[in-house]
Amino acid sequence: MLPRDVISSGPLILRPPVEGDAQGIVETCDDPVTAWFLPLLPSPYRMEDTRDYFAHAAAKWEGGGAEFAIVENGRYSGSVGVRPPDPWNVAEIGYMVAPWARGKGVASRAVRAVTDWLFDHGIRRVELQAAVENVASLRVAYKCGFREEGRKREAKSMRDGRYADLVAFARLKGDAVEAAEPYLPFFEDGWLSDGVVRLEPLAVEDAADFHRMVTEPSVAAYFVGPPSTMEDDERRCRYTGYWWMSGQRIEVAIRDAGSGAFAGHVQLTQVAPVLGQAMIGYSLVPEFRGKGFMTRAVDLLVEWAFANTALHRIVAGTEAGNTASHRVLERAGFRREGVHRELFPKPGGGRADDVAWARLRPS
Repeated sequence: MLPRDVISSGPLILRPPVEGDAQGIVETCDDPVTAWFLPLLPSPYRMEDTRDYFAHAAAKWEGGGAEFAIVENGRYSGSVGVRPPDPWNVAEIGYMVAPWARGKGVASRAVRAVTDWLFDHGIRRVELQAAVENVASLRVAYKCGFREEGRKREAKSMRDGRYADLVAFARLKGDAVEAAEPYLPFFEDGWLSDGVVRLEPLAVEDAADFHRMVTEPSVAAYFVGPPSTMEDDERRCRYTGYWWMSGQRIEVAIRDAGSGAFAGHVQLTQVAPVLGQAMIGYSLVPEFRGKGFMTRAVDLLVEWAFANTALHRIVAGTEAGNTASHRVLERAGFRREGVHRELFPKPGGGRADDVAWARLRPS
C-alpha cells in the first residue's frame, strides 16, 4: 500500500484531495477539453458530482493506489491518479490539469514527481496511456521519460461515441530521462505563411478536402499503394499531432492565406535523425494549380526545417513523367541527383522510374 505522502516539486505541492478543492475540480472536469478526453465524467459536471470523486479517491488510497491534487500557489491545479499496483509491481498513472494551469509545465512536473515517488516506494514499472489526438498528454509522456511501446487500436470511446486509438507508454525504474528537445518542434505560432500561402498542421476538419484531393485522378495517378478511403484519411488527420510530437513525420495543410481555403498538402516523412534526412511530398487541388502555391509551400516548409531542426538533407522522389512536380522542385531549390529505375509500381503490372532530388542545408 502506498503511503499518503505530500510531495513537493518546485512550485507544486501534491497531496491527497480535500473538500476545499471541490470548486476547482468542478471547473476542471466541466472544461470542454477535460470532458472530451475523459468521456466517463458527468457532463455537465456539478458540485454534487465531487462527492463521487472524493469517494473514489478514498477508495483508491484504501485499495493501494494513490490520488493526488496538484496545488500551485494554494490553488487546485489538477489531479494525478495511480491505479493500485499489480502483483508484479506495475502501476498505471493518469492525470488532468485545470485550464488555468495549462501551458506552464504543471502536468509534466507533477507526473514526473509522482513517477519518481512510485519508484521510491517499490514500483518497478509505471505505465501511461494517451489518446493519439491528445497532443498535450503525449508531450507530458515524452517529457517525463516515458518510452512509447505501441498503439492500441480503437481502445477507448470518446465523448461522441467514436473509438480512438491510444498510445501506450511505460517507464522503468532506472530509465534515463532525456531532456532533449523534440526532433520536430511544432511551428512556433502554430502556422507558417509568406502572405500568399499558409501552412497549418493537418486537422480532422481537413479530412473531406484531403480525401477529395487524393482521389482526384491527376493526383491518384501518382499515388503509391492502395487507394485510401475516407476513414483512412480521417485517421491520418487525427494522427498528425502524434506523428509530429514523436518525430516521425510532419503533415501540413496548405491554405490560401487570404481566404483560408484548403489548397493542398505537404509533408516531411521518412525522417531519419541518424542521417539528418527527411523526404518531402506534396499534392495540390486542381483549382489552386498554376498559381505558384506549391513552390511557395515547399520552399516555406524546407526553410523552416533547416532553421528549426537538425535536418541536413531534404529529399524528394518524383515519377519520371511528372514534369509539373519536377518544376516545383527546381523552383524550390532542389537539385536532381539521379534515377531509380522501375521503382514505382503502376496499375496493370508496369513500373515507372523515380527521379531523385535533394536540397541541402545552406553552409
